[in-house]
Amino acid sequence: MLGIIGKKIGMTSFFDEKGLKVPCTIIVAGPCFVLQKKTLKKDGYNSYQIGFEEKKIKKTNKSLNKSLLGHFKKFKSTPKKKIVEFSLKKELKSGDIIKVDIFNENELVDITGFSKGKGFQGVIKRHGFSGVGEKSHGQHNRYRAPGSIGAGSDPSRVFKGTRMAGRMGNKKVTIKKLKILKIDLLKNLLIIKGSVPGTKNSFLKIKKT
Repeated sequence: MLGIIGKKIGMTSFFDEKGLKVPCTIIVAGPCFVLQKKTLKKDGYNSYQIGFEEKKIKKTNKSLNKSLLGHFKKFKSTPKKKIVEFSLKKELKSGDIIKVDIFNENELVDITGFSKGKGFQGVIKRHGFSGVGEKSHGQHNRYRAPGSIGAGSDPSRVFKGTRMAGRMGNKKVTIKKLKILKIDLLKNLLIIKGSVPGTKNSFLKIKKT
């Protein structure tokens, strides 16, 4: 399984061969530095740890502890903003560089990221409720209320999983089988058909299906 770390730049439109306007996402993918090769004998599983985008030393000293700084020095790498592990079948070694050329145009990829956080939201925005209906005698400001959440005497509790108000978004999301429309090898860009999770400048995990 080949993969790379990317950063979402934004969305635009792309015209396909038939002249149809297709929405797409632009992602800067790599180059990624292979930090560590983990083995079944030493670590209990096989994977490669790769890092993406350099972090300034001035900021690193404040945000990273000494053990993590030593980890980067051990593998002769500068501090990285994002570290991800991939179970790659390809034989690599520490210090290798993974670039966007591991992908091909019209290839399908799975992209993982964190969805946009929307804060604490009510049931109408979070779950699509319609509210309690029109105002009747004795009701006051009930248009966006959730309504009943359970019986009082039996079972005298709220069941787990009841759809209520709460935090919305900011969850790990994977969208599968997204098509690569175009690859720019000079600028390390991937143009993906459709949308991907996350805000602008958020990190993404991209791997072949």
